[in-house]
Amino acid sequence: MRFLAFIGALGIIVAIAAAVFFFGGFYSIAATEADPGPVAWALVHVRTASIAHHAIDTPPASLNDPATIRAGAHAFAERGCVNCHGGPGAQWQKFSEGLNPDPPDLKDVVADLQPRELFWVVKNGIKMTGMPSFGSIGVPDAEIWSIVAFLKKLPTVSEADFKTWSTTTP
Repeated sequence: MRFLAFIGALGIIVAIAAAVFFFGGFYSIAATEADPGPVAWALVHVRTASIAHHAIDTPPASLNDPATIRAGAHAFAERGCVNCHGGPGAQWQKFSEGLNPDPPDLKDVVADLQPRELFWVVKNGIKMTGMPSFGSIGVPDAEIWSIVAFLKKLPTVSEADFKTWSTTTP
């Protein structure tokens, strides 16, 4: 019984210390400072679990259609995605270096994400990352799915193809 009381008291002390740390202003929200290890771990795991839980939409058509992929490359460039995430032969904008967390190089992460997860992130954005909600500004779902189709092919897209696709109106 004493052990359980000790665990309960310890839990209360930890909760109070965390509240003082976060709500007392001791936790720096500056983008120039890395998050403490436990905070960084929690943010990644909460983000991953939230996306997995909420991402339920399925593509309305094949994501392998070349016209859809080209349209997605054009939308990716036109909507400004290339500014933060770069693209084949396209450099990230300098301001993206100041984002914390850093925007991911999508060619390195898209293989690990399901199309439904990519769609959800592009449509809804991610709080506290700089990733905006394209659904909130009225981007149609069909256009978001075309971006997803492009993203799934991104690791194999050549610089020449991206340049052509991103500058040609579909």
